Amino acid sequence: MPGESFRFIHASDFHLESPPGELDMLPAHLHQDIVAAPANAAKLVFDAALSQKVDFLLLSGDLLHPETAGPAGISLLLEQFQRLAEEQTPVFWAAGTVDDPVQWPAAIALPENVTLLPKDRVEAVPVQRAGRTICRIIGRSSDGRTNLHVPGFECGSSELYSIGLGYGQVDVNALAEGGCDLWCLGGRHQPEVLSFEEQPLGIYSGTPQGRSLTEPGAHGYCIVDVDADQQVRITEAPADRFRYQSLHITAAEQHVGSDLKQLIEGQLTRLQHDAGDRNLIVGIHVDLHPQTLADGLIDSESLLSWARDQFGRQRPAAWVAHVVLSAPEQYPSSWSEEETILADFLQVANTYLERGGEDISLLSMTEEQPNTSATVTALLGDVSVEKREQILQQATLLGAELLRGGKPNWVQQS
Repeated sequence: MPGESFRFIHASDFHLESPPGELDMLPAHLHQDIVAAPANAAKLVFDAALSQKVDFLLLSGDLLHPETAGPAGISLLLEQFQRLAEEQTPVFWAAGTVDDPVQWPAAIALPENVTLLPKDRVEAVPVQRAGRTICRIIGRSSDGRTNLHVPGFECGSSELYSIGLGYGQVDVNALAEGGCDLWCLGGRHQPEVLSFEEQPLGIYSGTPQGRSLTEPGAHGYCIVDVDADQQVRITEAPADRFRYQSLHITAAEQHVGSDLKQLIEGQLTRLQHDAGDRNLIVGIHVDLHPQTLADGLIDSESLLSWARDQFGRQRPAAWVAHVVLSAPEQYPSSWSEEETILADFLQVANTYLERGGEDISLLSMTEEQPNTSATVTALLGDVSVEKREQILQQATLLGAELLRGGKPNWVQQS
């Protein structure tokens, strides 16, 4: 028998206590915008719930840490809940680890339209519309586990459409065994829809506002439509005001006669076009081609300064967080054929690289610096095998730059 059709919004991981990162500096005209970005993204979720006239709102964890978000964060959340209360829109909140229910101030009551699910048990809550039950929410707040414990939900069989609401990492096969028709989950900052047998089964809406270059691309919330035949349509809607992106210039793109700045400019322009009116925070990684090195000195600091001046001072801005230059697989052959200190240096460096750096010890360098901290001494004395080749490549590139008259970039982005 056909059921009820309904619409809801799913969102999670507001992290109102956490500002965006990857920023050593930022132009003055972006200061207020970046500080307000997490709150503004969260507000857009509630704006959409009102404008879309959804039947309910699902929130799955890590909205805010009450203590570190402070009164401003708590006040923002309460104000948004109250806006939905005035429209009689129910909110179901399964807390995560950051917003553990026990940390919510006991003196601050939530509006009556908000159901904060307990962490010690699963609750099944019917959702009403005009006196009719349209679906049921089966959920619980996190009990501190990293992974979602699906068997504890016991969705069971029901004529009502059942939505599991929880927090934590989970495999789609485990969700399929749980019995719910759809799962709305939190704990991942990147949006992802988990499909089973070509049908959507789980939704990680992701955070509405990314925080670092490890969280690239669009972020927002999900609008979910369920029709009378229980067919699901999921629409990802952006809410971020600052978008993190990584820009990678490969060696193959740097053909003879190409200009590295032109390549960077072209890709940054494309990213800005795709982002619309949003600000961008961009990390640039360049795999250097031998010909690019042969054409002239390459300095990451000058590239960074140029990119920031060119793209970071406007509105919307594309602010470059860092420029990382990776050494080429081979240096220009002419450098090794000359009778120069540079040629001798490259020959020695290549010998170490061929051995994988197994006979290199940096510990002796700490003996020349008596004020070196114990932590730095330990790190230099025990460089992992995985990092030795990377360090050698960076050292070779730096040495070649110095021997060709360049200026070193002593501060390297980690």
